Amino acid sequence: MRGVFISGTDTGVGKTQIGVVLARLLTGRGLSVRVRKPVESGCVPEHGLLQPRDTLALQAAAGFIEPIERICPYRLSKPLSPERAAELEGMTLDLRQLHAACIDGVGEQDFLLVEGAGGFYSPIARGALNADLAAGLGMPVLLVVPDRLGAISHALLAAEAVRMRGLALAGVILNEPEFPAAAEMDNAADIERWSHVPVVRLPHAPDVELAGQTALSPLVDRWLA
Repeated sequence: MRGVFISGTDTGVGKTQIGVVLARLLTGRGLSVRVRKPVESGCVPEHGLLQPRDTLALQAAAGFIEPIERICPYRLSKPLSPERAAELEGMTLDLRQLHAACIDGVGEQDFLLVEGAGGFYSPIARGALNADLAAGLGMPVLLVVPDRLGAISHALLAAEAVRMRGLALAGVILNEPEFPAAAEMDNAADIERWSHVPVVRLPHAPDVELAGQTALSPLVDRWLA
């Protein structure tokens, strides 16, 4: 099974944004892309149903080839870690369920994009971290890191955690915030020097998707080579 597990150093770092860009790039290269976000918390109720906003964006980027129920079977309203939100909302959620949801309907020729929930060591199910789900799937991990002061330490800690789980590091994406930090800072060069993996800097731009496709195209080509 070909694919990438999209994780990050924290929540709100832009994983879905990166997943959308990757799904469009891979689909544009003629691949059958299956996106999965097996659990999403912080869903907003609309017309009596919980709407998983991140999942809806991923579904559109992959070409609407699968229903939301398959992409994200577990939806929670509280904006907390899935483990905590599920406990508070009376839902049984374990690692086996999430693993099964990720591979449901995925064929050998498909490219699987799985987006985790929160950071690599964030709780995602009862007694399980995102790291446990990634390890169970055996997929390379793409780390998304906000490009700010402190990013080097956070990125290297997460990269070491990925490798300790016996997983490959597919790359690091540095997501530039709306208001960049000091111009003298070069997190991309420093993280690449210490981690020995490709680092892609995604600049903040009015057209985020266009900027993302330009920045991530070489990384996608490297994966498919």
